[in-house]
Amino acid sequence: MAQMTATDQSATLAKKQPRTVAVVTLGCARNEVDSEELAGRLSADGWTLVSDPALAEVALVNTCGFIESAKKDSVDALLEAHSLKTNGITKAVVAVGCMAERYGNELSDALPEADAILGFDDYEDISARLQTIISGGSIAAHKPKDRRALLPIAPADRQNLSQPSQTLSRKRLDSAPIAPLKIASGCDRRCSFCAIPMFRGSFVSRRPTEIIEEAQWLAAEGVSELFLVSENTTSYGKDFKDMKVLENMLPEIAKIPGVERIRLSYLQPAEMRPSLIQAMVSVPKVVPYFDLSFQHASATVLRRMRRFGDTESFLHLITQIRALSPQAGIRSNVIVGFPGETQEEFDELVDFLSRARLDAIGVFGYSDEDKTEALTLGDKVDQEVINSRVELLSKLVDEFLMQRAEERIGEHVRVLIEDEDTQEGRAEHQGPEVDGSTFVTGRAKYKVGEYVDAVVTEVSGVDLIAVPL
Repeated sequence: MAQMTATDQSATLAKKQPRTVAVVTLGCARNEVDSEELAGRLSADGWTLVSDPALAEVALVNTCGFIESAKKDSVDALLEAHSLKTNGITKAVVAVGCMAERYGNELSDALPEADAILGFDDYEDISARLQTIISGGSIAAHKPKDRRALLPIAPADRQNLSQPSQTLSRKRLDSAPIAPLKIASGCDRRCSFCAIPMFRGSFVSRRPTEIIEEAQWLAAEGVSELFLVSENTTSYGKDFKDMKVLENMLPEIAKIPGVERIRLSYLQPAEMRPSLIQAMVSVPKVVPYFDLSFQHASATVLRRMRRFGDTESFLHLITQIRALSPQAGIRSNVIVGFPGETQEEFDELVDFLSRARLDAIGVFGYSDEDKTEALTLGDKVDQEVINSRVELLSKLVDEFLMQRAEERIGEHVRVLIEDEDTQEGRAEHQGPEVDGSTFVTGRAKYKVGEYVDAVVTEVSGVDLIAVPL
């Protein structure tokens, strides 16, 4: 008789004695997908998923390790989960996700409250890992490595090493009408302030057939808006030796019954191409929403960031988009106080944002990140200056965004209702969570998931107020 593997033993024990697990997610939409994939694997192996960590034997915390505030939130979530261990139910707190992958055994030493620190390579056998922990065993903390070294440098060479198609393993953790759909992982860019490629690895596109299959599954689960996510969506297909795979795939996703909207995220301005812009404004159900990562507008600051572009090239791109789709939504993030940023360079950023008429802008003050090139740069901007510039720009951005919102008075919008009590939803130009909202007024009460055709009548800050047509 063949000897049982650890995974087989885990599955057998789980069937005899069901275990409970709560998945706590921090960070971006990509992490949300990872959490649902972990939930799918655990559910398939007999674990019972609960939403409240206080009711779970294992609190599985999917951490974020992008910026300092996100790391703090992750540590706080782990500590909060650890405090539940006095309730007689919670037996283990396990960290996964970007922060766990990035810091591994270092995090384990600094945070003994976590019973295990697991890396991305543990995801495939997550059930066996948790079973070991819940049974009183221990697992050595993950040891970080530069994941860029795991694949060939040339993107076209990576396709030959890609794994066979995997059976869909995902379980929804909420019932929202929108869901992220990961189309790729990793990043090949070398922005001097960003550590993501080091712990997420090089860029790898998922096969279109897998993406379409998952989109069909999400639609069957009641999702009507698909949010295509990756670390760099404009790079999709380069490892297939075809940069138009995305443009060709969008119409296929749009044909899926139940899908009403397709939204793209994380677009690099330097990689935007006419064919992609055209697809985003012309393919049915693809909303003209451009999440463009400008980061700054000064050419000299951008070069220190290891990025491309400048004020005029960015304004030209925006003009191209609005010439094709006047109502297109455009959002971005910017970093203030990058090493060497002069007052003149900061003023150029302010001038660009005043002319760009963006719909949403995230303003971040620069902070050193471990193992990044920017950490070694000289001429650091004083923290008080950074704080002052962030405060000033944030106030100006609020004014710019309110002006842009006012420009939309009189526009016809299609609103996806996401809160039945307040009748709050999002128009096509508004992305989830980070952008403004549209509130539908009137006597009719629409349910979550309904689409309402309306006209914008007034604004409330950056939010829109609309009346049904």
